[in-house]
Amino acid sequence: MADGVGAGPGKARWVLLGLLFVSTVINYLDRQALSILATTIQVDLKMSDLEYAHVVQLFLLAYTVAYLLAGRITDWLGARVSLALFVGWWSIANIVTGLVRTPGELGAARFALGLGEPGNYTVGAKVVSEQFPPQERGLAYGIYTAGAMVGATLAPPLIGGIALVYGWRAAFWLTGAVGLVWIVGWWFAYPRDAKGAAPVVAQPASIETEPRREGALWRDLLRDRSLWLLVASRAVADPVWYFYLFWFPKYLNDERGMTLAAVASMAWVVYLAADFGSVGGGAISSALVRRGMAPARSRIVAMTGAAMLAPVGLVIAFHPPLPVLFGIASLVAFAHLVFQINISTLIVDLYPSRVVATVFGLIGAGSAFGGMLSAEVVGRLVQGHNFDRTFVLMAMLHPIALGLGWLAFRWAGRSRLIAQDAQPQPT
Repeated sequence: MADGVGAGPGKARWVLLGLLFVSTVINYLDRQALSILATTIQVDLKMSDLEYAHVVQLFLLAYTVAYLLAGRITDWLGARVSLALFVGWWSIANIVTGLVRTPGELGAARFALGLGEPGNYTVGAKVVSEQFPPQERGLAYGIYTAGAMVGATLAPPLIGGIALVYGWRAAFWLTGAVGLVWIVGWWFAYPRDAKGAAPVVAQPASIETEPRREGALWRDLLRDRSLWLLVASRAVADPVWYFYLFWFPKYLNDERGMTLAAVASMAWVVYLAADFGSVGGGAISSALVRRGMAPARSRIVAMTGAAMLAPVGLVIAFHPPLPVLFGIASLVAFAHLVFQINISTLIVDLYPSRVVATVFGLIGAGSAFGGMLSAEVVGRLVQGHNFDRTFVLMAMLHPIALGLGWLAFRWAGRSRLIAQDAQPQPT
């Protein structure tokens, strides 16, 4: 078990989790607004599909770079200060998106959004690591991450409804303003001691928690084979989720002939299924831990089940009826979130709390990098009217990612960063 394990005061840690849930809802509302309104914005700004793909890439480029920095900033400044800064930055960027007049300005605004949004997840990993014991971590991580799916579920009817009544620009202004209001609640609710922001759970003294020089830390990070296998696993798996976030509403518009109003009224079902995957995936592995399974192994078992289910998305390439289409897309979203929740909780299980946000940031950067590369591939396929091939490609990714995750699990015992009592016992 990684250092820093313990449980904060009951009410305090669940209040923090609730606030993280809300910030994650806001994070995804701000992120998904563009994909919901893509066709409308393309017409207004006279953008091609490839230009839209480049805007998505700019967001993911910033997201990748910011993940590398956000984890270290989180470990330096602590959760309270860093998350207030992150949410403030991305909320202002979202408001600015509603002011753009050209594709270039849109790309710049979404680049700015991408610089702020990763911090929500590095802070979340640190809070879960510090506040929750192993038997609660999967569920805690699943609950706050479910905010992403709630945001994605609310986005089609909410963003679409605002755009239909007030215009697409108002959707960005209103959702951005909500984030600025949230900061006030976080700032005053986060527990503090007499010296300012502090974790609810004190870190036990050990050689692993003593400060070490940055150079030595980064040398260990760069040599950690398990870390890079986890980076690769996220880079392979997460393009599936980015595809369903950024391109699935457009697929419904362009290939299945659905109007904005129809997408707004139906697409939320897919993201609701992801909610169940988020909470359910965490609950499954947490239940396995309570029954005596080692925490890290429980996450791998849950990931295996998810990777077996996700390839069902291949069926969409054969143009099933809309009810079947939404059912299959919902299964893929469910499976991906089970996979994502458990690989993320695996990181918290394995790595000590003092560096968990930094590690999580590096792995998150891998996720964003994979999404950025896939955006170019998907953009070119869509430009060539090959959406079907994209669904085939996405169906292949989770089994590959699972293999990389298993290798990371088996190599964890050789990591200098992982405490000896955190080592999994692979068979």
